[in-house]
Amino acid sequence: MPSRSGQVSLGVNALVTGYLPASWQADGLTATSFVDPEYWTRIGRIAERGTLDAVFLADGPALTDPAYDANPAHLEPTITWAHVAAATERIGLVATASTTYNDPVELAERLLSLDILSGGRAAWNIVTTVAAAPARNFGLPEVPHRDDRYARAAEFVDLVRALWASAATGQRVAYESERFVVAEGLSTPPSPQGGPVLFQAGGSPQGRRLAARLADGVFTAELTKDKAIEHYDLVKRLAEQQGRRAGDIRILPGLLLSLGSTEEEARRRNDELHDAGPPSYSLGWLSHAIGYDATTLDLDAPFPDEVLEPPKDPGRHPGSLGFRESVIARIRLTNPTVREYLHETRYTGSGHRGFTGTPEQLADFIEDWFHSGAADGFNLQPDVLAEGLEVIVDELVPILRRRGLFRHDYAETTLRGNLLGTNTYDETLQTTTSP
Repeated sequence: MPSRSGQVSLGVNALVTGYLPASWQADGLTATSFVDPEYWTRIGRIAERGTLDAVFLADGPALTDPAYDANPAHLEPTITWAHVAAATERIGLVATASTTYNDPVELAERLLSLDILSGGRAAWNIVTTVAAAPARNFGLPEVPHRDDRYARAAEFVDLVRALWASAATGQRVAYESERFVVAEGLSTPPSPQGGPVLFQAGGSPQGRRLAARLADGVFTAELTKDKAIEHYDLVKRLAEQQGRRAGDIRILPGLLLSLGSTEEEARRRNDELHDAGPPSYSLGWLSHAIGYDATTLDLDAPFPDEVLEPPKDPGRHPGSLGFRESVIARIRLTNPTVREYLHETRYTGSGHRGFTGTPEQLADFIEDWFHSGAADGFNLQPDVLAEGLEVIVDELVPILRRRGLFRHDYAETTLRGNLLGTNTYDETLQTTTSP
């Protein structure tokens, strides 16, 4: 195993009550736990007790189909994390927000306000939103083409960064294009950490280029270590081509967790949660991920070639290209039947890698991927919150600490300081009057 210095970064992706549809049925939870302020306070405090880097919260401004989406309803992330910020001191607070359906001035002010009130702990997870329902909510007949969404995203993020810089310099941001017109700057005070931390979630070529140019962290979807190493090297190399250092960007694959005191117990827990959910969940999620109606497939036959071929127009693919790439690569690896694949993914993940086993085995997995150059850390996604998070904090973290792989305490007060070891914002941050 190659030698590698440093420590892993760990976040937790707070997928409402867990990453499976039946998570709300677990002891101590209800279908409405996610609207209880104390529920979110508890998650933030547990994560901070384990000195995790950050808690993530996704957003999707539309109802989705519970047949394939484990979290069809949720609260807006920046409001939720503002509540948690008041009950915590060090844990980072990552809010997902779309560049397709937000306004750059309003979002820049909202995120910077959260950053200031939390003492420099805010982060933005940049997405372009691929689902059709949000497009209809915002008055569009269909999702804009992927190329158009990422062109808007690049301009949007540069404008937000320029607005954050204006809060520090007092300089006007006079900017006009076909998409945006801005005539002033922000009236908020400057960020305690130079600027909110930027994460990017997206595995398309456009998303990787955007991440390499400006992201502090990348939330990736990886199913195999070989593919994870390939993606890790690609993004780091692209970052260096942008004049950045490889260490300026942290690669954090998502990892779906079902943990138990034995591997058998973890599998039994995983099976019970899957069996308690909608029977259509796995096929519905697979259909969404690959862009093909999986209910029409023969469950006892391998996937047909037409399913595995690249989309004719990637820009119109209805889901994440990164997820699709991971899923197709996994299918090609073993050529399973559809039924075999669905059963296997109970334990080994769908779009994100899955892990079913003990905390000790999970520590081995994290150490292996970290030292192999497949990841700088992980965005952990427990099957049930906050129970699964407590196992991470009370059982996994102590093992990683004993191995010298994870911190014993926070070294800094800001997310940027704890994640990247500096409170200095990227020198390429725009401070001129145009982004």
